[in-house]
Amino acid sequence: MQPSDTRRGILALILGIAIFSVQDVILKLLSGDYPLHQAMVIRSLTALPFHLAIVFWFDGSLSTITTPNWWKMLARGVLNFVAYTAYYLGLAYLPLADTIALFFTNPLFITLTAVLVLQERVSTASLLAVAAGFAGVLLVVKPGGSGFDLAALLPVLGALGYALSMIAAGRLGRSESAAAMAFWGNVCFLLCALALSAIYGTGGHADASHPSLAFLTRGWTMPQATDLLLMASCGPIAAIGLTLLTYAYRVAPSASVAPFEYSFMFWGVLWGWLFWDSIPDQVAWIGIAVIIAAGLIVIRRDQTAKPQEA
Repeated sequence: MQPSDTRRGILALILGIAIFSVQDVILKLLSGDYPLHQAMVIRSLTALPFHLAIVFWFDGSLSTITTPNWWKMLARGVLNFVAYTAYYLGLAYLPLADTIALFFTNPLFITLTAVLVLQERVSTASLLAVAAGFAGVLLVVKPGGSGFDLAALLPVLGALGYALSMIAAGRLGRSESAAAMAFWGNVCFLLCALALSAIYGTGGHADASHPSLAFLTRGWTMPQATDLLLMASCGPIAAIGLTLLTYAYRVAPSASVAPFEYSFMFWGVLWGWLFWDSIPDQVAWIGIAVIIAAGLIVIRRDQTAKPQEA
């Protein structure tokens, strides 16, 4: 692996994260007027041709999406759908920076899953980092405080779903390409979003008592041209962002690029300040710092341990 490859990988990941952050801004802006399932249907439809192009680009043909394991990739997509649905429902209520910080507990859940489900051996330092990370979560969500809301747990649920999907990706990745998994993940998003639309699309079950509930249960609304364009733009945004992230992990060691995932926090704070005049308070900043530090420790120790296990 050449140093130039590592630099390209890091730059690709940072750019991919920046592009993905725009999707969060769009969905939070739309969350007060449209349902999440409507935005997801439009996003998934517009993403389909981009995902097909990505499969052809990375895999050389479209045959990788027709392997016998297609249904396993679709099943993994359900975990991803649950993860991101929980994340975006939390985003409808919480400040952007807090939502992103809570979602980045996923490395901690990956470590716990490795211990509890896969029965892997994990170092004491990693387990202490996991404990510290969840202490950071408490500082961000402030349970028992006057400002606590159960919606604060939604990004954490999303992180758990994402961690499980990454465990599944690790196993499927032994025989299936990342591009094919992303394609089937998008198909699953479309099917699940259509199912939610069948339940809530008419607006008959709408519940406006909470921003997160409203974002889930609101009925379909004919979007204005600008809003429709914003929803549709989430398709290429997600596909291009995924391409950059996939490229980053292909050309550079994951131990070198994974820590830069936390650049998402910069965008969360910046967009939250620019669009909603929202800045985390001092206690939340401490919690965010603890979550990031714990996640970096877990990532670094996991990646440095892999050569020893080989």
